[in-house]
Amino acid sequence: DSARNGFSFKGIKDYLECYRSGKLTPSQVAKNIIAMLEDCDKSTPPLRAIVQWDQEQIMLMAEASTTRYRNKCTLSCLDGIPVCLKEEFKVVPYHHRVGTVYLGTQPETEDATVAKKLREAGAIIIGVSNMHELGTGTTGCNPNRYHKIPRNPYNPNHFTGGSSSGSAAAVAAGLCPVAIGTDGGGSVRIPASFCGVVGLKGTFGRISGHGSLPLSYSTVSVGPICTSVADAAIVYSVLAEPDRLYPYGLKQPKATLSDMCAPDLKGLKLGVDWTFFKACDAEVLSACEKAVKHLQSLGASVVEVSLPEIEEVRVAHVICILSEMRDLLQPDFNKHFHEMNLETRASLALASQFTALDYIKANRQRTRSMRFLQEIFSTVNCILTPAVPCTAPRIYESDLLTGSSDMSFTVRSMRFMQLGNFTGIPGLVVPVGYSTAGLPISLQVMAKWWDEAVLLRIGLKLEQFRDQTKKPSIYYDILA
Repeated sequence: DSARNGFSFKGIKDYLECYRSGKLTPSQVAKNIIAMLEDCDKSTPPLRAIVQWDQEQIMLMAEASTTRYRNKCTLSCLDGIPVCLKEEFKVVPYHHRVGTVYLGTQPETEDATVAKKLREAGAIIIGVSNMHELGTGTTGCNPNRYHKIPRNPYNPNHFTGGSSSGSAAAVAAGLCPVAIGTDGGGSVRIPASFCGVVGLKGTFGRISGHGSLPLSYSTVSVGPICTSVADAAIVYSVLAEPDRLYPYGLKQPKATLSDMCAPDLKGLKLGVDWTFFKACDAEVLSACEKAVKHLQSLGASVVEVSLPEIEEVRVAHVICILSEMRDLLQPDFNKHFHEMNLETRASLALASQFTALDYIKANRQRTRSMRFLQEIFSTVNCILTPAVPCTAPRIYESDLLTGSSDMSFTVRSMRFMQLGNFTGIPGLVVPVGYSTAGLPISLQVMAKWWDEAVLLRIGLKLEQFRDQTKKPSIYYDILA
């Protein structure tokens, strides 16, 4: 942990120090969070990061944790740590609405696997977080009555990114140091990038998706959004293991954090396809190029690679994710069409135009792309790209009423994300700077299947590149 001047986010370590020293108890922290959640709802504009929370539930978990600290029998290093989960997961006793107004009419009686694991680790679940309706977009814009539009803590007039919009906003605003999201087309990494925090998309199947709505069964991975790479590693180590209720991850190798804290990056080869890397805004490119030089200065070598058929990957990923979503949501589309946001209707209508032939060809492309990546990863340890080609877009008045549908932005925002979702490789985004307007910019590191450890090792060093962390304009210091 490197000492920083100026602002730094409060992470797991800060909470543990308060609890272990007796400066604060989990119950006192929970009371602070409840006061902040009330404040968020009243602020203008409301933050809308956490869309369902229950004071009694929060206090019950916090008091149990306080007792464990008193008796020196804590459950894990997540004991007493505030967390939230994207509304895509089932969390008792909240409504499993998945960003809609028509799903989850009754409170949940059973937890998703990740919620269960967090409870077993002693974490305090502070509620469920906002999301893009049914995960169908990358802005986080969800104008329906239960959700409204979450605001970017760095600038409330800008979007958070989506679809794990509330998860990233909650972490960046200081409401909790840990949030859980899902990522089928950048849905963890885009909002983490736009909100200036760390986002990890695990290898496909690495963290159980049981108990989340299976919107797209071949592209979606689960992962944490945290204030630091170290915190992402802690959460990853708690959640990453096979789950008999989730067949996709049963054959995985054991998750390790080997060499994560190595003093340098000597011996690591970082692959960069410069033509692909440079397809972004000038400010983003400048910050990301400097971050790559920083990694080189720590002993890593940069190797030029060629990522073949990127355009084919882009189209094939869209065919796969939308076809699978349309398959799952066909009854909803027929029955609840008028209750869906306009953008969701448009996306699902587009999805209905794909044929079985398109889907088969897209999956053949997946096999090709995975083979290309196997070859690339035999020569390099990871692939570097900017996280998103631009910074968070502005929110317009009309978005608040009718939502936002900008296909060119959606396609552009996913540019560096789709390869990871399409082939199942893991990806980590780490903030590396800010635009002149003060909006966060991030770099992405991707590695071969199951090699999250190398991502975390590089991520720790990437964090040291940012000479300062800007304080978000909406920030709650829970430990103050």
